[in-house]
Amino acid sequence: MITSTSNAQVKELARLMKKSRARDEAGVFLVEGPRMAGELAADPAWRGQIERIYLSESYAAKHREEAQRLRNICRMELLSDPVFAHISDTKTPQGILAVVKRREYDMGDILGTEAGKAHVIVLDNLQDPGNLGTIFRTAEAAGATGILMSSDCVDIYNPKVIRSTMGAVFRMPFLYADDLTGAVGELKHAGIRVYAAHLEGQNAYDGEDYSGGTAFLIGNEGNGLRDEIAECADCLIRIPMEGKAESLNAAVAAAVLMFEVSRQRRL
Repeated sequence: MITSTSNAQVKELARLMKKSRARDEAGVFLVEGPRMAGELAADPAWRGQIERIYLSESYAAKHREEAQRLRNICRMELLSDPVFAHISDTKTPQGILAVVKRREYDMGDILGTEAGKAHVIVLDNLQDPGNLGTIFRTAEAAGATGILMSSDCVDIYNPKVIRSTMGAVFRMPFLYADDLTGAVGELKHAGIRVYAAHLEGQNAYDGEDYSGGTAFLIGNEGNGLRDEIAECADCLIRIPMEGKAESLNAAVAAAVLMFEVSRQRRL
């Protein structure tokens, strides 16, 4: 059992938890908590991606059978409770953390098995970790095929984002694009109709036909879509609102649009 915060593994874990560059260089992300870490360990598609699981001393003592099962399927280390608390990203550590190799996706994964049924969310400069996590959860629930993001969006591997996806990050294909306008062009070339959620939209979102390949452009929380991204759209749409509200939270707007696609495709 590791009992010192000066241990090399502990120092590396703390670095991976805090620094996106360290995670990028190592090609890993961290998953904390019994629900999500347990989901990874139980999924044959992800089990082989687990580099190591760390358990706190008290968690291992309370869940002896699970600790033995984890020891049998992947490398495992025990940390004393104070050491685990030192590397945890939560105020109340739950006692289990996994270091996981990343899975790489391409545009084909984003489009799904049939481009004519693609349902894609395109995010431009989204910055709030909670918004991104919520969009991932909602995208899975609404049947989206993938998420495309500008390179300056918040890091999906930020531990706060990972937690807020509630496991959807394991199942929802995603891709960061250095050239978002070019990536949207690829969608259009594949026959996807692109809609921009925009305050200047002339058409109400629920007046469009989303039965074919569909992509929605969602902009930054404070500034909306950049002009050059909005100009990529085939159509600007708006979500009609009552009262004095001028706009919706980015995750809420994305949810309204995605579930309209889901509703139409169920008819």
